[in-house]
Amino acid sequence: MAEQRITIGGRNYQVACQPGEEHYLDAAAAMLDAEAGVLAEQIGRMPEARLLLMAGLMLADKTAGIEEQLRAAEARVAALEQAMEGQDIAGSERVEVPVIPNALIESLSEMAARAEALADETEARAQSA
Repeated sequence: MAEQRITIGGRNYQVACQPGEEHYLDAAAAMLDAEAGVLAEQIGRMPEARLLLMAGLMLADKTAGIEEQLRAAEARVAALEQAMEGQDIAGSERVEVPVIPNALIESLSEMAARAEALADETEARAQSA
């Protein structure tokens, strides 16, 4: 376990966490410290346990509000997905285009055949000379 020093409400704490999770702990501690700072400004000095309890409750309240917003957003997305099922995009029709047009394939085949013929002719001239 990694040991990490955090500061909340002007008080230092030594906290253990899993190796590699220090930055998550620092971020969580910063959030809790910000709430504790708001409380200290509004109420003033208070016992450590009460400060941590109130700051935790304020964060829980914010989290509950965000979870409610998330559920509403997920419901809107589900409704939009359901409305989109089976619909053509803007009523457009599907047009398929071959990756390589047949005319191009035929032209390339003819060019390859001519190149092979020229190569054969050049080789024959080189051998007869």
